[in-house]
Amino acid sequence: MKKMVKYMIFLILIVTVICFCSYGYSKLNNKLEITSANNISLYDDSGEVFFQGNGSNKWVSLKDISINVINATISTEDKNFYKHFGFDFLRIIKAGYTNVINRKTVQGASTISQQYVKNLFLDFDKTWERKWNEMWLTINLELNYTKDEILEGYLNTINYGHGMFGIEKAANYYFNKSAKELNLAEASMLVGIPKSPSNYSPLINISIAKKRQKAILSSMVKNGYISEKEMNDAFNVELSYYGKELDDDLSTLMYFKDAVLSELEKISTIPNSFLDTGGIKIYTTLDIDAQKGLEKATKEYIKKDLQTASVSINPNNGEIIALIGGSDYIKSQYNRALSSSRQVGSTMKPFLYYAALENGFTASTCFRSEQTTFTFSNNSTYSPKNANEVYGNIPISLATAIAYSDNIYAVKTHMFLGEDTLVNTAKRLGITANLTPNPSLPLGTNEINIIDMTTAYSTFANNGYKVTPHLIKKVVDSNENVLYEYKEEKEQILNQSLVFILNELLTSTYDSAFIDYNYPTMVNLSAKMTKKYSVKSGTTATDLWTIGYNPNVITSVWVGYDDNKEITSNYYNIAKNIWLDSIEYYLKGKDEVWYEKPSNVVGCLVNPITGKPASDKDKNKKILYYLKGTEPTEEQMVFDEMFDN
Repeated sequence: MKKMVKYMIFLILIVTVICFCSYGYSKLNNKLEITSANNISLYDDSGEVFFQGNGSNKWVSLKDISINVINATISTEDKNFYKHFGFDFLRIIKAGYTNVINRKTVQGASTISQQYVKNLFLDFDKTWERKWNEMWLTINLELNYTKDEILEGYLNTINYGHGMFGIEKAANYYFNKSAKELNLAEASMLVGIPKSPSNYSPLINISIAKKRQKAILSSMVKNGYISEKEMNDAFNVELSYYGKELDDDLSTLMYFKDAVLSELEKISTIPNSFLDTGGIKIYTTLDIDAQKGLEKATKEYIKKDLQTASVSINPNNGEIIALIGGSDYIKSQYNRALSSSRQVGSTMKPFLYYAALENGFTASTCFRSEQTTFTFSNNSTYSPKNANEVYGNIPISLATAIAYSDNIYAVKTHMFLGEDTLVNTAKRLGITANLTPNPSLPLGTNEINIIDMTTAYSTFANNGYKVTPHLIKKVVDSNENVLYEYKEEKEQILNQSLVFILNELLTSTYDSAFIDYNYPTMVNLSAKMTKKYSVKSGTTATDLWTIGYNPNVITSVWVGYDDNKEITSNYYNIAKNIWLDSIEYYLKGKDEVWYEKPSNVVGCLVNPITGKPASDKDKNKKILYYLKGTEPTEEQMVFDEMFDN
């Protein structure tokens, strides 16, 4: 222990010498521009700002901030703020000693100046390079700005939770008043939040927030800012929380913002440090109407501890126009849209059925829907089941298999084509997950990311053209110099005629013409649909999916639990409802659009269940589409019979 203490003293002396050297070094460098540094402004597709990294959109001067906020902040974060020159060496020694005694980090020693520098210029990696940058930037800050200017900047950029950066936005959000109007009770509650916004927000856990408030008030008593009576009076005030974002705020925008910054990191032409650019402007693909639709539907249907991810893409150019990475950004900043992969269930089947169309299948191609056990050369067996174990025990068409999401038909098709066919088709469409060529693959047993799935489907929505998903259109610096601009590229990878046929087949999932021994998987939502869509749902024990589109937009929704807990049947329609409500919200008032029928495709009136030409005795009839020359006949082949022969 004595050796460790000596080591700590030696280290502090070394740091002190380095600091004094850094003062001279900083004197020779340019003054930091704190009003523009790391000022990341994000714009939506209409050119409106929806996020600014340093909070300058609500910047208030120090004289317009309540003295209660100022005193509480200094008392809690840096009681010697007006006495030191950027570093509180006595506090560093005390914190170092306490941490050594406890053998873990229990106290920090960062000053307000150091914290402000972190907010403006640095990431939070614990590297020696970052520590060095923090040190000389702090010195530069202290040399070139007054204490009041530093404190003002700090209070205007700190995170008060719920996406509220800066004391003015926080005061508006929590109490519906300006920062100048905050009383001691309100100020002490707000000042406690930045240490851990996801824990200390009174809107998340009031009991924890009150304990934190008590600590803030006790610190103010200890440091002579208030009396014990004032502390007790403030603590006992029953605060009323406004808790509403401003009109231009959406809580889910923080997920979109995080996704944009994640993409930004991958663009090599953007400087690693924003110091040289004095801040950047990022023009994104965000469509506020699409984001509002997703958020509104998510808040309506997601209950308890369910999680969700959803993505909307313009299939014509790959622009991600809306994105949600979880049910509540305040409680979890983990972006499931970016980082999570889940079992996709029957949303895998359209990849299989496009491959089937490429290999000679038509909308009328039949397999028998019946309980089936597949036996393989190594004597292993596989016995898939339909949902609720409903089987027609008759030959059904490909169109019906899609409408009912028949698992038996899917596995028979998969085995008929060969297990590698589905893997290769999915890869061609841009699926990057490691897919295992096994009998259950078409039932979605592999885990795939939602953006990958949406991008793959967008090729169907875009007449066979593959596009690249992206959130950033252009990045410029403070002088409007273009640092990056997205270059649109399209590649036709699928047959347009077959894509048209598949898109029509995917409307069967909500078509009452297919009601027979079973029901189409989404027919219960058809009454709410005002537009025509291609759509497929997928359900596993732990995951709910719905992916649907028309020529203008494709939206994907996933719902489940982070811990892979099984989902009860009363939640099975949640993903479907979020999908339908959000896409209808976005398309409301927009013209009806659909795909133009290619000249080599013909429509035939058929019995949708059997796939044979319709007759007078058929109760249900439906126009299905075929390549010319492949129209169905009365003697339509049932593939099972071919195997039997």
